[in-house]
Amino acid sequence: MSADARTWSLANAKARFSELVEKAKSEGPQTVTRNGKPTAVVVSYEEWARKTSRKGSLMDFLQASPLRDVEIDLDRVRGTPRDLEL
Repeated sequence: MSADARTWSLANAKARFSELVEKAKSEGPQTVTRNGKPTAVVVSYEEWARKTSRKGSLMDFLQASPLRDVEIDLDRVRGTPRDLEL
């Protein structure tokens, strides 16, 4: 692990994987670096489930939109279809 207690080099993360997983569970997300650049983040299953869980339906989202009552003027072009060369 580096000076930042939540950052691990890839080699260190591989060598101490069990500890990495425990720290992700008890201390929060752990960053894994490769060649000094952040490459991946290890999080607990509970945090992953919380972050990726659906929060309502598409209908709920659309009904909560601030644009719900905006009138949209849609004009349909009534011309003939264009010719396509295949």
